[in-house]
Amino acid sequence: MSGELLILAALIIPLVTGAGIFIFGKLPDIREGVTLVGAALLFATAIGLAMSVGTGASAQFFLGTAVPGLDFAFEMEPLGAMFALVASGLWIVNSFYSIGYMRGGKERHQTRFYICFAIALMGAMGVAMASNLFTLFVFYEVLTLSTFPLVAHKGTAEALRGGRIYLMTLLATSIGLFLVGIIWTATLAGSMDFVPGGLLAGVDGVTPLIASALLILFAFGIGKAALMPIHFWLPNAMVAPTPVSALLHAVAVVKAGVFTMAKVGVYVFGLDLLKETPARDFVLAVACFTIVVASLVALTKDNLKARLAYSTIGQLAYVTAGVMLATTAGVMGGSLQIAAHAFGKITLFMCAGAIYVATGKAQISEMRGLGRRMPWVFGAFLVGSLSIIGIPPFAGTWPKVMLMLGSADTGDAYVAWVLILSSLLNIAYLLPIAFIGLMPPKGTPEPVAYKRPGGAPMFTVAAPVFTAFGTLVLFFFMGELYDFLLPAIGGQP
Repeated sequence: MSGELLILAALIIPLVTGAGIFIFGKLPDIREGVTLVGAALLFATAIGLAMSVGTGASAQFFLGTAVPGLDFAFEMEPLGAMFALVASGLWIVNSFYSIGYMRGGKERHQTRFYICFAIALMGAMGVAMASNLFTLFVFYEVLTLSTFPLVAHKGTAEALRGGRIYLMTLLATSIGLFLVGIIWTATLAGSMDFVPGGLLAGVDGVTPLIASALLILFAFGIGKAALMPIHFWLPNAMVAPTPVSALLHAVAVVKAGVFTMAKVGVYVFGLDLLKETPARDFVLAVACFTIVVASLVALTKDNLKARLAYSTIGQLAYVTAGVMLATTAGVMGGSLQIAAHAFGKITLFMCAGAIYVATGKAQISEMRGLGRRMPWVFGAFLVGSLSIIGIPPFAGTWPKVMLMLGSADTGDAYVAWVLILSSLLNIAYLLPIAFIGLMPPKGTPEPVAYKRPGGAPMFTVAAPVFTAFGTLVLFFFMGELYDFLLPAIGGQP
């Protein structure tokens, strides 16, 4: 199949899947079968696109023109192919997990849930394949709007409040800052196309002051990247069901944010212009501040999902820091972090959901002894934690190594110290959770009772075990991923 048809298929498959889910909404087994088939087809399409990119073949598709000068155009390149593979591949895992979680928890509005999930994946694929800023912006907003009903899924006052904060923050930043940066860039460059080496590189009128202003607009306008202080929407979105939290933190939403940050750094500014932009130092410092402060806040949270939410904020800032280092090693470290963090963090969130469905417990202090009854879940949590910390042989090791090399290249030595401190804080707020599970319950030798007869549904246990194993496999394939991404980033570390 040609690259053009594969791109078209990647956009259509989630929409057809959503339509099938709607048609069979009252037949749960068929509805969920449609979800799984759609997810598998999308992943196969993403593999086809990645193989095409890997052989150097062009994968482009022109959908049409909204108004003169605003084209819906797509082109798959290595960064986008990696993001598409991560999003579509983990959609399969998350779909199996969702079946167990939604049925096990007897959640309402399951048809709407699966439809919105499918549309969100279409938005993620559009972001991954966009060949210009206009197309990227449109699908970025599709992703925001389609995930709002998922965040507010429970319909409680708390869920609706969290949904409003989520929607208003992401729309306000994207329209008030990101869109302004896009329009200004188009005015200066006469184009919105992503260009190897940077759209703005060598453009007359792009002074250091203007480049700095644009960089700040992009850095804080891409709200899904969750740089402080544009981060508060993320903890508020934790009122959503756990499969949605996994979508937000690992599969699509925040990864779309940091992927967009990388895309802007590489294809709008280019590494040479980024190095010469004074605001680069400021954004790098904000990213490092976010890494440390988010980790410190995570230490104070007893609610497991809240702790993981602040962990995500800090881990996302690795990607922004890597891009702001403006070296091949730095950007490569940030790019590898997108994949490594996806597997590690989805594992942790799915474990949190399995614990909640089985026991109704969400507070870490209430989980003493649970590891003895749920060894596979807590074992997967431990492996996911080790990957996030950056301990070999798990995937999270390599991004930190590359980021440290990038900081050495630029002379920003403090970044390496921030990464070391971050790893120590990761140990402090993640490893005790696994160890608490092995401790006997306080005040009673009785085993912790399950809220749900039989404990966690099989899919909610199998899915995090699978992704935990994925962190191990990815560790040994990081060299291949490095080689795959290098043409997009260019140069040598």
